[in-house]
Amino acid sequence: MDIEQRIKELEEEIKRTQYNKATEKHILRLKARIAYLKKELEEKKKKQKAQRAKGIKKSGDAMVSLIGPPSVGKSMLFNILTNAKSTVADYAFTTLEIHPGILKHKGAEIQLLDMPGLIEGASYGKGNGKEILSVARNSDLIMLVLDVYTVDYLEVILNELHNFGIRVNEKEPNISIKKKDRGGINVASTVPLSMDIESIKAIVREFGFVNADVLIKEDLNAERLMDFLSGNRTYVPAILVVNKIDLADEEFLREIKGKLHSWSPVFISAKYRTNLEKLKDEIFKASGLMRIYLKPQSGKIDYDAPLILKKGSTVEDVCKSLHRDFVRKFRYAMVWGKSVKFPGQHVGLEHKLMDEDIVRLVIRR
Repeated sequence: MDIEQRIKELEEEIKRTQYNKATEKHILRLKARIAYLKKELEEKKKKQKAQRAKGIKKSGDAMVSLIGPPSVGKSMLFNILTNAKSTVADYAFTTLEIHPGILKHKGAEIQLLDMPGLIEGASYGKGNGKEILSVARNSDLIMLVLDVYTVDYLEVILNELHNFGIRVNEKEPNISIKKKDRGGINVASTVPLSMDIESIKAIVREFGFVNADVLIKEDLNAERLMDFLSGNRTYVPAILVVNKIDLADEEFLREIKGKLHSWSPVFISAKYRTNLEKLKDEIFKASGLMRIYLKPQSGKIDYDAPLILKKGSTVEDVCKSLHRDFVRKFRYAMVWGKSVKFPGQHVGLEHKLMDEDIVRLVIRR
């Protein structure tokens, strides 16, 4: 029996099984088995045929995928924000290929990708969905683009991303697992757990572990555990943009804001350039970028040409960005900004910087 058929049979068994306290653990094991088989199926398909690269390579300081249904104004927005041109029209599926362009903002060059409209069933291949989702999976940020008439489509998009193994605005499960020669499955945790230990052990066994030490550092559910054991999930930040606010009255907009309040969306009109600067700021922030200004030993700071790094970067990352010998010759750095207690504080290579910090490197000659 092939893997896909086995998955279908297990899914049917879950549907037939009445959920109650007596069957809860049995259903949990079936779900774990399905997750493991899906992992095997994905690995098998990768071996059978290499995924076709469409020439989309990461460029600039971050890569952002524009994901949304057809005809919400993605291409118009893309054209306004970048130096590229994508076809715009008043009918669906105008964009049939992925178009890259560069957004320049706050000294950063951010690669935006105008994607074809995402439809229901995309995660199973409809409408070139797998190609679109594969690119989104490798992005630094997903920009979900809707308009005032398609806000209910958000759940469809999130489901397609989820089905493809993309976890939006989630952190990776805080778990470690170490195989051993004997002793069975041992589960330890640093926090109180809602799941019972036997259920955790059952899921771990379904993924082929016989002897292993499992350390859990968060209060997780079964899905989070299976995501970790699958090992093929991607965790990508996302922002939500709602376009065409010029077509909605105040009452309609209040209703939409109520539906989407948990997302804190950016409401824009690409046609009338409304709130686009706010959107650029949000893209920069959500892409995990920060600006570092360099203070030369003599001369003024160039505030128009910051060094763009990822949030959490250290003084060592600054050194590596400037010259490969700077780490070896490093003596200390002086820092002005939010990451230090006082202006000009002396710090070492491991010091974590913050947005708009000013750094002066002192190296051995």
